[in-house]
This record gives sequence, structure tokens and C-alpha cells, in this order.
Amino acid sequence: MATTGLSPDTDADIARVTEVLHMVTPRWNVRILLALNEPPQRYSLIAAKLPYLQDGQLHPKLRSLCEAGLVERSEYSGRHVSYGLTARGRQLLPVLPVIATWAETYLEKPEQPLSPIEQVEDSLTLLTRKQVPAILWVVKTREEVSARALARIVIPDGTWTNIYPPLRQLVTDGLVVTEGSGQPYRLSPSGAALGPVFGGLSMWAAGRPMDDAALHPLWGRSGPVTTGDLPWTSHQARIPAPAVSTTPPASRPGPVWNRSDLFSHATPTRPTSALPTGGARR
Repeated sequence: MATTGLSPDTDADIARVTEVLHMVTPRWNVRILLALNEPPQRYSLIAAKLPYLQDGQLHPKLRSLCEAGLVERSEYSGRHVSYGLTARGRQLLPVLPVIATWAETYLEKPEQPLSPIEQVEDSLTLLTRKQVPAILWVVKTREEVSARALARIVIPDGTWTNIYPPLRQLVTDGLVVTEGSGQPYRLSPSGAALGPVFGGLSMWAAGRPMDDAALHPLWGRSGPVTTGDLPWTSHQARIPAPAVSTTPPASRPGPVWNRSDLFSHATPTRPTSALPTGGARR
């Protein structure tokens, strides 16, 4: 069943990307996936790598990641169980440095430097907000769009004024801009720069190599996009995909992922004011 007024293929793509975001955004999920980026490990070893998870937190998170098809549980005996990434889970990791690079470039600068993982977590919090992928898709396609026209596409079966809360949040987060009440909306520089992120997530959902993100018919384009629905399908969520390289594309090198980035759980103080130069708010 369509959730937007877009074509079925486009609607499916947005739904898959939204599903991926909801898989990885819950707190600690990114850190768990990175901790599992090794040969299968016993629960005790995983727990030792993630000491900031309280007793009882790790088991349900591993279970949910198994249900999402990102983690595999192998039971050898009643007392010997191991966990490791599935092929699909491992193929998702290359998009994380792309997200961290976007955050380091476009999010407001904290008083203390953040690790790449913290950059990813902050970014995912923004992108997983309700209706964000669909709204950003339509705004990028149309270049400029009114709230009423946007509502007809994103929430065709709802009251059109319901588009304002997510739109206001996107403006506050610095991903969308407008000149004022009644004026059209367009992507900010930080919102427009999300192309590699959404392109990578969409490629993963479609079971295609992450290096092909630049070929996405919408997010692979940096210039104007022809108005209208763009053919794009994502039929392979949660099922095996062709093997892909686990390194980011050479044209967009990601930050170095140091071991201390994963296992340090210090949380620097975040500023609360937005950057005056248009940087997206954390």
C-alpha cells in the first residue's frame, strides 16, 4: 500500500530507506554493528566491548538486529552461542563513513570534537524523524515547493496542515529553508549535500553496490532534477545481495575509524544554538 502520492517504485524506495534508518538509529545499534565487524563472537566478548550498555540492554538489541537481518545468531550448544554480522549487515557498514563525513562538514561544531560514531548517531537522529525522507525527496525533485503542494504528495490521505510540524522541524534542523510564512521550501546546502547518504542507503536497500550511489536517479544528481516521478525500485530489503567492497568510494573518503572511536563512551557537551552559517543543528 502506497504511503505517499508518489509512484509505486518511488514510494517503495522511500519506504525501504525509512526502514533502514529505523533499523540502525536506535541508541547503541551503530556501535553494536561495528563491534560485530569481526568473526562471530560470544555474547560475553561483545558485552565487554560495550560496557556502557546496562545489564539487560544488549540481548534485546541483538535480537532486534537479528530480526532485521543484520546480525546472525549461531547456537552450537546450550552454552555456546555466537553473534556476527550477516552479509547484508556487513554491506551496510560503508555508508557509515559517508554519514560521518556529511556530519563533520554540515552539522554545527561542538565545543569538543566528536568521534565518527557520535557524528553518525547525531545524523541518524535528524534523518529518522517522521516523514523526513519523503519530504526531502519531494523538495529535491521540485527544487521549490509550497507546503500545500508538498502535503498533497507526502500525506495525500491526511489533512494538509499536518505537513507543518515536520517541515518546521526540518527548518530548525537546518535541512530545509524558506523565506517566511506562505513562501516555498527548498533544500539548504546541508540538505542538498545528503545525496551520497540517501543514495547509499537506497543502493543498499536495492541490493546494489554502494559505489553505485552516484548513479541514483535522484540522489546521484547535484543539479536540477526533472519534475515528475523517477523510476527506482528497492525489492531486496533483508535478503542477500551481491558482495560489495567494504571501503568507501575513493571520491568521498570517509574519516578514519579508530578503535578508540568505538569503545570510548564519553559524551561531550553539545551546544544548543544553531550555527549562523547554515550548519544543520544537532
